[in-house]
Amino acid sequence: MSRQLILGNKTYTSRLILGTGKYPDFKTMAKALEASGTQLVTVAIRRINLNDRSGQSLLDYIDRKKYDLLPNTAGCYTAKDAILTCELAREALRTTIVKLEVIGDEKTLFPDNEALLEAARELVKSGFTVLPYTNDDVVVCKKLEDIGCAAVMPLGAPIGSGLGIRNPYNIKIILEQIKIPVIVDAGVGTASDAAIAMELGCDGVLMNTGIAGADDAIKMAEAMRMAVEAGRLAFEAGRIGKKLYATASSPLEGIIRAT
Repeated sequence: MSRQLILGNKTYTSRLILGTGKYPDFKTMAKALEASGTQLVTVAIRRINLNDRSGQSLLDYIDRKKYDLLPNTAGCYTAKDAILTCELAREALRTTIVKLEVIGDEKTLFPDNEALLEAARELVKSGFTVLPYTNDDVVVCKKLEDIGCAAVMPLGAPIGSGLGIRNPYNIKIILEQIKIPVIVDAGVGTASDAAIAMELGCDGVLMNTGIAGADDAIKMAEAMRMAVEAGRLAFEAGRIGKKLYATASSPLEGIIRAT
C-alpha cells in the first residue's frame, strides 16, 4: 500500500490538498498552508488577476518552491468555459494538472455530469492531468476513469456546507470499483470529517471552507493535517470489526480457575 499520493507524474507525501479562497487575508492563508503540511494548492483561475504585478496578489503569497499549484475551473458552467480556463492556466502558470469543475446548478453547486465528462475527455486528449470534481456516483466516476483522468474527486457534501460525508456507503462503493486515486472534495467541516474520509480508504482530501472559515484558520489547518494523517494510518492498520455485544478485553479462555 503506497504511503504517497500519486497524481499523474507527481508524487506527494501529504494527502491534504488546500484551497485558497475565503481567508480573511493572504497572510493568514499563507500561514494556514504552512500549518497544514500541504504540497498541492488550488487556485481559481477565473477569480484571480493573472496580470497583477503589484506583489500583493494571491499568487505572490504562495511559495512555488514549497507548493505545486492546482488551477481549478470554479465558476465554469459549460464544458467550453472549463476547457478555455484550463488552457489559460497552462499558458499562465506553466502547469498541466487541473482540478476540473463544471457546475450544473447555481444554488447547490452540484456538477453537471454530462458537461464534466465532455470537458474531461477533451482535456485528457490535450495532455492535461485531470482531477474532476464530481458527485458521489460510481457510474460517473468509472466513466471519468475510463476517459483517463488521474483521479476522481467525489463530493462528501455540498461545497462549503461543512456537513461532512453524507453518504459514506457511496464513497465505499467508489473505492471498491475505482483503481485511480479517490479524493474527497467538498463538505469537510472539521477534523473528524477528514479522518472519516481517510478511514474509509480515500487517497486524499481537498478542503477550503472548513479551514478558511474557522475562527482560527491556522489551528484548524494543523488539526486537519493531523486528522488526515491519523485517518490514513488507521485505515492502513485495519480497524476491528463492529459487534452488537461486548467482547472482553481480557478474555477468560486459557485461564485456569481456582477450585
